[in-house]
Amino acid sequence: MYFIAGRHGLSGEITIFNLDLTSVKLFNQKIPLAERLRPARLDDLVGQAHLLGPDGVLRQAIAAGNIPSMILWGPPGVGKTTIANIIAHELKIPFFTLSAVSAGVKDVREVIAKANRLARAILFIDEIHRFNKGQQDALLGAVEKGTITLVGATTENPSFEVNAALLSRCQVYTLQPLRQEEMEVLLQRALQQDADIRDKQLVFKEKEALFNLAGGDARKLYNLIELVADAGVQEVTNEALIRLAQQRIALYDKGGEQHYDIISAFIKSIRGSDP
Repeated sequence: MYFIAGRHGLSGEITIFNLDLTSVKLFNQKIPLAERLRPARLDDLVGQAHLLGPDGVLRQAIAAGNIPSMILWGPPGVGKTTIANIIAHELKIPFFTLSAVSAGVKDVREVIAKANRLARAILFIDEIHRFNKGQQDALLGAVEKGTITLVGATTENPSFEVNAALLSRCQVYTLQPLRQEEMEVLLQRALQQDADIRDKQLVFKEKEALFNLAGGDARKLYNLIELVADAGVQEVTNEALIRLAQQRIALYDKGGEQHYDIISAFIKSIRGSDP
């Protein structure tokens, strides 16, 4: 028997839900695979060895317990959010998170006020490039005084999207797309460590299309694995995966922007599987 506590309603009343094992499994399946397998420890992170390998500058800063405010710049699905979570976990520091898509100056000031009551705090801002000048300026004093350690994530060049005053107070770390051998590690992790995927007994007879479609993006990789698992495909070939990906795009990509990615992946998978 499992018990899950949750708040609901404006009163914030706590309710205890009594669940059997089957219900817990169904509950877990609603969480995306990428989230279920998100690393919680530095040693479990795959990729970004130049920053987090044995001699990586960021690993050394974490080991010393003295991390600077930083901007993590890289394409989607390469570990920006995960790195921020791991830093907070490793250093046992209070962790606040804001999305620049929905947060405003008021939200920033509320977090800073909370951080002022703590010895130390990390503020993670996803898509920080979406903050306007006023929102970014609201961070300056707290970053300069060390009230917060800022970890900003962006897919855009921070030299153009982050104010010079804020940028000068941060280290910029560039993250790279995952290499094929790193995506292979994540594939095996999904097949072996996730109960739902393991139960499906997937066999990837060909992997070229999977890796080409993922394009170094761990989230895309996991989404594709879930796609074939949910479709009931047990022996996964390049052709089967591309067919499923095309069907998904027909449903969700009305503009057809991903159509050419599918064609490119198909061509590359043919080349990659040629003897």
